[in-house]
Amino acid sequence: MHFKIIIITAIVTTFCIFGKASAQTKYSLQQALQAAKTNNPILKREQFNVNVAETDIVTASLRPNPVLNNQSLQLIKATKFPENSNWSNHLNRQVWWQVTKPFQMPELRKNKIDYANQNVILNQKAYTETERNLFQDVASKWLDVWFARKQLDILNIAKSNIDTLVNINKLRLKNQVITTTDLARTELLANQYSVQMKSADQNYKNEITNLKYLIGVQDDVAVDTTDNFQFAFPANADDLLQQALQSRSDIQTLKSTIDVANANIKLQKSLALPVPELGAILNPQNGVPYMGVYGTIAIPVFSRNQGEIKKSHVLKQQAEQDLVATQSLIQSEISTAYSSYVTQKQNLQNFNGLLAQSQTILNNVKYSYLRGGTTIIDFLEAQRSWLDTQQQYYETLQLYRQSYIKLLYASGIINQIAQ
Repeated sequence: MHFKIIIITAIVTTFCIFGKASAQTKYSLQQALQAAKTNNPILKREQFNVNVAETDIVTASLRPNPVLNNQSLQLIKATKFPENSNWSNHLNRQVWWQVTKPFQMPELRKNKIDYANQNVILNQKAYTETERNLFQDVASKWLDVWFARKQLDILNIAKSNIDTLVNINKLRLKNQVITTTDLARTELLANQYSVQMKSADQNYKNEITNLKYLIGVQDDVAVDTTDNFQFAFPANADDLLQQALQSRSDIQTLKSTIDVANANIKLQKSLALPVPELGAILNPQNGVPYMGVYGTIAIPVFSRNQGEIKKSHVLKQQAEQDLVATQSLIQSEISTAYSSYVTQKQNLQNFNGLLAQSQTILNNVKYSYLRGGTTIIDFLEAQRSWLDTQQQYYETLQLYRQSYIKLLYASGIINQIAQ
């Protein structure tokens, strides 16, 4: 009976553990970017800007409504009424019915629609630029989670090693092979690792929470620590620069802003032309019907939309200057990002041999210590040196990957990765 209970308990425990693990989704960097593209709440909000701009096309396509005008004059002095008529008789009333319609020039309507279309394109480009900035945040946060996970894993390994040594030293103390001081020093380091692990675990959980917000999910997530983090991009800085100057989303946004400015210039010039209003009149006067036509048009003597036309040209000049400034900024960003990437890549390559060396030293010192060939101080120093080397390696790897992300962001390739 007890055996059955133990088996059932083990099955339930296993199901809970692996059921929870299976519910946790691991995200590579590319998968995290793709999830953010679909689910991020900021992007969902920004998408409405495109939808709002699209409604302006409908507005620009509408034609002016006709206008119905009525004026009624009633003869109120009864002594002036014709014979055999009363107050309500049509002989004592003059009525004016007028139906008119503004007729905007075909060029004006065309320019309104073109301006609205260009604004939609601008909002779409701006949305892509918002994506680029968000993707940098997501990639950086993904890297923070990756680094926090690695730090926690390293501390787990170090804690496991030192816990094993504590258990061994307890037996060795019992057999009077070592002193209580050796055991106390070992336990002290184990306790220090426990404190560091608690802080590292909380930091990891915090970073996971931040990543979940950015990628717009509520389920448990983790990062794929096996992600090689390699994406294809041009091999030299000049090619990267040319690609960025052609396709980066902020450049595309500014070029679209210039297109909007050009469309606005045409629109403002069209608005300088007067809009005639034409129509027909039906005017029964005291029982006698009259018909006529109506027409009105503003005479552009003083106001010809000069201010808005001038403003539209200034806005175009401003957009062109923004484009020049951004092109200069991109040159600087690509140069610094590529130089940092090359430097960090070299640093990482120089670090690779140190990991194996520190592990070998730790194994040798531990072996020597357990056989009485060296002191606890030497072992603890080797253990700390191993941990420092591991942490420095992953810090170097993090710096390399940060430079990689900055290069993807500066070149605009990060948008392509999220597709």
